[in-house]
Amino acid sequence: MSQTDKFLDAEEAAAALGINRATLYAYVSRGLIQATGAGDDPRRRLYSVHDIEQLKKRKSVGRRPKEAAATALDWGLPVMTSAITLIDQGRLIYRGQDALQLAETASLEDVARLLWDCGPANPFEDRKAAADPWDAALLGATTSLPLTERCQALLPFVAAGRMTAWRRDSRRLWPGAAALVRSMAAACLGVQPDTAPLHAFLAKQWSLEAHGADLIRRALVLQADHELNASAFAVRVAASTGASLGACLNAGLSALSGPRHGGMTSLVELLFDELEKVGDAAEVVEARLRRGDSIPGFDHPLYPDGDPRAYGILPHLPQERLRGDLLTVMEETAGQHPTCDVALVALRRSLGLPRGSALALFAIARTVGWIAHALEQKDDERLIRPRARYIGPMPA
Repeated sequence: MSQTDKFLDAEEAAAALGINRATLYAYVSRGLIQATGAGDDPRRRLYSVHDIEQLKKRKSVGRRPKEAAATALDWGLPVMTSAITLIDQGRLIYRGQDALQLAETASLEDVARLLWDCGPANPFEDRKAAADPWDAALLGATTSLPLTERCQALLPFVAAGRMTAWRRDSRRLWPGAAALVRSMAAACLGVQPDTAPLHAFLAKQWSLEAHGADLIRRALVLQADHELNASAFAVRVAASTGASLGACLNAGLSALSGPRHGGMTSLVELLFDELEKVGDAAEVVEARLRRGDSIPGFDHPLYPDGDPRAYGILPHLPQERLRGDLLTVMEETAGQHPTCDVALVALRRSLGLPRGSALALFAIARTVGWIAHALEQKDDERLIRPRARYIGPMPA
């Protein structure tokens, strides 16, 4: 089966699906398969391999309920309803607004108000949204901890009312939620919280000028939420039990720390270290593939044509040869595009921020989304309790 830049012609596409061309065209008209023109012949149409594979998967599991339930936990069909975030056709949408467009001017606080569905209210202006300072000895005792563990150690000392006043109308929880976001930002950096806008607070701590502060603002907006990812799901499971808002954030931090989630930034850092040491992107990629290693930070399953979060950051950074060569090599040899992890690490290095700052930006921004999911799950009032398909031995 031939393939042109991840697209098939009509005959190949119909054969892959086991359908005739009329049915193929019907799928295109219903938006199930993306079609595009062929560069060498404008009359010829090509059809997305990604969409075809997704449709085949959906048709297959649709006939087997148990398999459908199992694959739902692995980039599968939607398993929950939510009004927070949509990922569709390569776009990231926060409550009906395109995240890339929001990133042009919005702050993380603006996005928090949107995702928390605050309407005209601004909880960050409420005096109760000011995060209380930590005891200096406590702050000092946590400075040597890894970032996620430091946050998990400090957040329980945020005023108890912000952590446990849970079974209330969401409007009464917003100021405490705002205080938790500010506390998370301070905990990530190991400093006392402040009431300044979050991107300005981070820029001050990192001694950045106006342009750097704006890049931080942009990155925070684009990382605020990402639908039902591992950490958001962990937050929702915790929230469904009636756990406190602080406990929900703790669950999110635990999931974020793993190398297949926020911890991916550490693997991308090592990739960039190797690039700098070797000085040749093609050689690094070839050597990694030969020894069976992956290339971290590329080819997001939900964005076959590229992660919009990455493309909302990378073009705004100064050009850097090795980074540019890596992106070119990955696209030309593997057809893979950078994810937000690559963009955050590139931003960290471009601005000269401390190592680990990419994960800090991820955690601070995602706190806003976690809170949105916790609030939405609270209103659902149902326990998340899936069943396991037992494959172990049976009693005699």
